[in-house]
Amino acid sequence: MKTILWATLTANGNYAQSSPTHPPKKEALDDFAAQAKAAGNFIVGRRTFEGMQASGGGAFADIDIVVVSTSTKELPGITVAGSPQEALNYLQQKGHQTALIVGGADLHNAFLGHGLVDELMFNVAPVIEGKGLNLLIDKDDYQYKDVQLLDFKSLGSGVIQLHYAVGH
Repeated sequence: MKTILWATLTANGNYAQSSPTHPPKKEALDDFAAQAKAAGNFIVGRRTFEGMQASGGGAFADIDIVVVSTSTKELPGITVAGSPQEALNYLQQKGHQTALIVGGADLHNAFLGHGLVDELMFNVAPVIEGKGLNLLIDKDDYQYKDVQLLDFKSLGSGVIQLHYAVGH
């Protein structure tokens, strides 16, 4: 199964932190919806999922959503997995060829740390934030991974998408 890590970053490399005063760029949200529809699924962390629900992000009726959480065991109508591998196993059993990993930072870092990411899809928003979260391959040890640029394109309004293959 191919796994794609999808994220929106700021121009200075941090995760883009959205808020009511600084909402996500429409172009990035539209791309997320298109990627989720193409994959037929997405994997998300509990806190990010709760944030999506609070902001009215419930337009995914025909998409398998898997929430990875070690603290929450049940969410009505949503599959909960205890680990990244368990989430991938579930989607593979459902017949999916691709898994879309959408957030948040802890979930992304867990997938990266376990070598479970095949591709990276970064939407770089035209903003700079002084505080933010970063992607980490391994929090305890310096690691270096080569990536290969597969594609890049403008999504509009200054949002650029970079698509990489991850060297394993």
